[in-house]
Amino acid sequence: MFQNEYRQKNKNSSHIADFSIASSDFLSSKNTTKSHFFSNSKFELTKAKGLRSRNIYKPGSKTDFKISREKFTDFLTCQKCFYMDRVKGVVSPSLPGWSLNAATDELLKKEFDLCRLSRTPHRLFEKFDLNHIIPFDHPDIKKWQDSLRAGLMSRHDNTNIILTGGVDDIWLNTITDELIVVDYKSQSNRRPVEPWSYLSSVYHTAYKIQLDFYAYLLKEMGFEVATTGYFLVCNGDKEADSFNGKLEFSETIIPYETETDWIKPEIDKMYQLMNSCNVPSSNPSCENCAYVARRAEMENLNR
Repeated sequence: MFQNEYRQKNKNSSHIADFSIASSDFLSSKNTTKSHFFSNSKFELTKAKGLRSRNIYKPGSKTDFKISREKFTDFLTCQKCFYMDRVKGVVSPSLPGWSLNAATDELLKKEFDLCRLSRTPHRLFEKFDLNHIIPFDHPDIKKWQDSLRAGLMSRHDNTNIILTGGVDDIWLNTITDELIVVDYKSQSNRRPVEPWSYLSSVYHTAYKIQLDFYAYLLKEMGFEVATTGYFLVCNGDKEADSFNGKLEFSETIIPYETETDWIKPEIDKMYQLMNSCNVPSSNPSCENCAYVARRAEMENLNR
């Protein structure tokens, strides 16, 4: 698969076109093989610096510093990669966003916004016995859904760490008046979507962390939050006879029992690490660290 992303810098500008080549099922959550290139407005390759000049945390700093749900997940995945990124400013390889997944997200949000205005259950709720639930209406809902510029936000204890996360949606249990965290997921899998297999997949561990984290933030913001959150999974049908300009999706709502007690102790550990001057050890399962180590070995052999 080939993807292209266009960016624009407005000051001392150089337009950047970001190209990537990836191999995998592009709707799945599994790791991909990827290459990443940067070019200017003349489509000339430019030098990748590998270092960031902004959003770098200085150990001992008292200045407010935002940590997103994604960066918290990075900390849980590999503390060394997290430290090199947030404290040392080393830029890790990345991929452009998946535009097809983003499209399903945007269309779902339009549907749920209509229900939000009318205070009525979504069309899927009757099928999954959720007619007591409606999309939550709040003046800040759009901000909470905006992971780039706002999102859910809470200060961690009395520290300078501001935790953020852009939630896909929030529903309301009209019986208990509790808020419900929701995440939309798009995929294309030949197997039917079943709750047990979906939640037990090792590839979906980060998904569960997402809902736990959003539920934690909402609680920290003073809201009553239901223990049960939901994944709305859109599964693209690749068994159709032909494409004909459209991709059909099945839709499944999967309940997930969120757990938030574990999050604060992990954030405490993350905060302690950020204020340390010692680079932590790698996670033995980290593919990025393994690649760096093997590449260094090969380069040393050729010297």
